[in-house]
Amino acid sequence: MPFIGALFYFSKAPRYIPVPYIKAKLFALALFTIILPILLFYLLKTTRKVRTIHLDTTRERIIPLVLNTGIVLLITQRIILINELAELYFFFIGILLSTMACLILAILKFKASIHMIAVSGVLMFFIALSIHFSINIIGEIALFFIIVGATATSRLHMNAHTTIELIIGFFVGLIPQLILLNYWL
Repeated sequence: MPFIGALFYFSKAPRYIPVPYIKAKLFALALFTIILPILLFYLLKTTRKVRTIHLDTTRERIIPLVLNTGIVLLITQRIILINELAELYFFFIGILLSTMACLILAILKFKASIHMIAVSGVLMFFIALSIHFSINIIGEIALFFIIVGATATSRLHMNAHTTIELIIGFFVGLIPQLILLNYWL
């Protein structure tokens, strides 16, 4: 989801951003938000810190969430800088806050839906970009509302979460993005 948010940002930002710069940022983000988490998952699975990719227990979620917090911190310190891409920087700060909130909930033995956290955070970012850049992306926002609904439905259908875990996950993803709008919108 962070990569999708960044890709969407670069495709909709109305200002000139050189193509090689965009490619370099997207490449770095793909490495840090897709490849590195996959490699870390296999490391955790090999060392038996997690059993499956589903992270069924709150205990299994703690180490991956700590690692994700570190990855997002690294991204905000080295790849997406506030003075270069403020909107994207605050999107990643929102991701960081959501990840930390999810980590706290996992420590407190509550299993919020990480899927819902991710899709609701990106949804709020899309809405904010629409307002910030005064662009009409109603179609994309509507599609993302459908994705949020489909994600929630699939998590319920798979018995992966309860309704309250999905609702909490939705707001854990949405609220940090909403709060951070004050800094860049």
